[in-house]
Amino acid sequence: MSRTSRFHPATRFRPYTGPAGGWGALRSVASAWIGSGNALKNIRAMLRTNQNGGFDCPGCAWGDSPEAGAVKFCENGAKAVNWEATRRRVDAAFFARHSLSQLREQSDYWLEYQGRLTEPMRYDSASNRYLPISWDDAFTLIAKHLNGLASPDQAAFYTSGRTSNEAAFVYQLFVRSFGTNNFPDCSNMCHEASGVALGETIGVGKGTVTLEDFDHADAIFVLGQNPGTNHPRMLEPLRQALERGAQVVCFNPLRERGLERFQHPQKPIEMLANQDAPTHSLYLRPNLGGDLAVLRGMAKYLLQWEREAQASGAPAVFDHAFITEHSHGLDDYLAAVDAMPWEQIEQQSGLTREAIRPAAEVYRNAGRTIVCWAMGITQHHHSVATIQEISNLLMLRGNLGKLGAGACPVRGHSNVQGDRTMGINERPPVALLDALERQFDLPMPRRNGHNTVECIQAMLTGQVKVFIGLGGNFAQATPDSPRTHQALRNCDLTVQISTKLNRSHLAPGREALILPCLGRTDIDRQASGPQAVTVEDSFSMIHASWGQLEPLSALMRSEPAIVAGMAAATLGTRPVDWLWLAQDYARIRDLIAATIPGFADFNQRLQQPGGFYLGNAAARREWKTPSGRAEFKAHPLPADVLPARARRSGSPDLILQTMRSHDQYNTTLYGLDDRYRGVRGMRKVVFVNPDDIRRLGLAAGQQVDLVSLWDDGIERRVSGFTVLAYDTPPGQAAAYYPETNPLVPLESTGLQSYTPTSKSIAVKIMPTSGAQAAIALASV
Repeated sequence: MSRTSRFHPATRFRPYTGPAGGWGALRSVASAWIGSGNALKNIRAMLRTNQNGGFDCPGCAWGDSPEAGAVKFCENGAKAVNWEATRRRVDAAFFARHSLSQLREQSDYWLEYQGRLTEPMRYDSASNRYLPISWDDAFTLIAKHLNGLASPDQAAFYTSGRTSNEAAFVYQLFVRSFGTNNFPDCSNMCHEASGVALGETIGVGKGTVTLEDFDHADAIFVLGQNPGTNHPRMLEPLRQALERGAQVVCFNPLRERGLERFQHPQKPIEMLANQDAPTHSLYLRPNLGGDLAVLRGMAKYLLQWEREAQASGAPAVFDHAFITEHSHGLDDYLAAVDAMPWEQIEQQSGLTREAIRPAAEVYRNAGRTIVCWAMGITQHHHSVATIQEISNLLMLRGNLGKLGAGACPVRGHSNVQGDRTMGINERPPVALLDALERQFDLPMPRRNGHNTVECIQAMLTGQVKVFIGLGGNFAQATPDSPRTHQALRNCDLTVQISTKLNRSHLAPGREALILPCLGRTDIDRQASGPQAVTVEDSFSMIHASWGQLEPLSALMRSEPAIVAGMAAATLGTRPVDWLWLAQDYARIRDLIAATIPGFADFNQRLQQPGGFYLGNAAARREWKTPSGRAEFKAHPLPADVLPARARRSGSPDLILQTMRSHDQYNTTLYGLDDRYRGVRGMRKVVFVNPDDIRRLGLAAGQQVDLVSLWDDGIERRVSGFTVLAYDTPPGQAAAYYPETNPLVPLESTGLQSYTPTSKSIAVKIMPTSGAQAAIALASV
């Protein structure tokens, strides 16, 4: 049998029919554990995951359940721990063997699989390799570039959601003391729309619920979210809610396995009996970008039933006490609901009014409702309006500020919310700047900085000359990948503070540094002894995290120590003694307590098992809006879910969404399978409705190119993708990122949020040329 036929895509795709979790999850955990090369020590590490005195999982931001037990991690959490806690090393000898040209030929999975970065490295353009450099020389080089800039705004400082509260606070203090608010961060690419929308409607850009609320909700709505892959610990609360009689309503264009059925891999009887349970009571599949229309349809039903109740003397549907005491703008909003014809709602949502009605009935009949959402809501052109429609619905029935109810944006990375709380914000609140000035007696920059999209644009035009990345994989996580890579190469200096090798290291500026940092699993020893860092989850709970494993190298440093080293080299001791600060993280927490609301007595409160709740004004029905009330927002439905510049470029064959595979967390690939979608050993695939395959004259298993539609004259194409016949809504398709990030135009962003529109990409699809198809097939 030839190599090509043996690895034909048809043998790599078989629809998955089992439940989420189950034996597949256990096999996956075992494989990740054994494959780490550090199996014996990693048993101890995994058992300390999310435990008091242990470390916070480096994966998602779902909250820690309060029950005791030896196992408090999910399948993907185990993958994250074992991926980080490997014995494989990327050291000077590795870089001596591999030039950047050679490394660029490797896959993203191969790059990270090589292991942990263990010593600081400097890019040498003459040899096209990274060479060792001392920490002191690295900090001196950074200070030379920063202090040589004509303006502090010529530097940009990126932050990943993995960064701890302590590192983020010191980072923002360093950068603002240097003189800029250029803080592009991963929030800009995920939940920025949530922060903008909720900030305008309820005065707080965070969710209002805690994990306890899930035990008291009568209904839980899950919109644009795939918890089975992205937040697996969420599945058990959904199942438990159904078991006690609550309703769980899911909106998702794809049938995601975790939203259908779940088998708990930590319950032996359930596993041995091959039992599983549903995770939804109603599943709606709107068009990509059609959620706003569905929500407006629900509101239209509620208004109809409210009027019928008023006419008949039946109990009201709206919570008039809440509306009267706490809200503003209801009349304008109801006028917009009245004016919206059902025909437009049906056309944009892809659902009939009869299909929408059961969701509205669940909401009407529930006394307490939680609405959860994630990237399927936030990465559209009109995401802010959609999230504000969620707020509108919650307000109509008083589902804010009461037990078992509220808004729940489910964050991605484990401390992405905490970083924003610590001040990683290119548009900082005035109150934060005032507090920093009072504490440090130093003027803080008041002009807004660059977000992620603006940062890339500024690097492309030469306005930003120094880029420093505190974690993450900026080159691959961002849209318009070739332009982002070019933007990094345009810089005079790029600095990547990283745990593992990734594609961003292969797009260096004229000078470049790789600085190896400790991960969440590593023991962090400073002059005063072992240190804990803290993180904030999606429910505003603050947890301590203590690393458990010896670092692979004495040359690895913690993120707070690296930031302090850069700051000391650049600013001396202005406005603090940076190196002294990093010797004991309790000192950093004292400064956080003095400047960040909600952190009074930070060090003392951190001693509480399980951490402490930061609080939320909107959850207390205190509205930090200009009117002092929760604001209804009356948005029309968009004329088209696609930005106008996409439509002007032609009629798309398909609307494409990017998504993760099950063996993936953000840009980190733990493997090449996607168990719940039935894919093995492939990533360059596109999931297409069988009717669309026939309509476009294609065939399942065929190699195709995807070409993005945007009217700026730039061709955005990815080649050699295998067509998989899949149950997607007609006219819509899905594919993995970062492989399809090159299709997302840098300028295609959400209104008000600048979030890339990665869930609504207009594409043409065409057969890959014969030679390219053969190459693509051979590489599967």
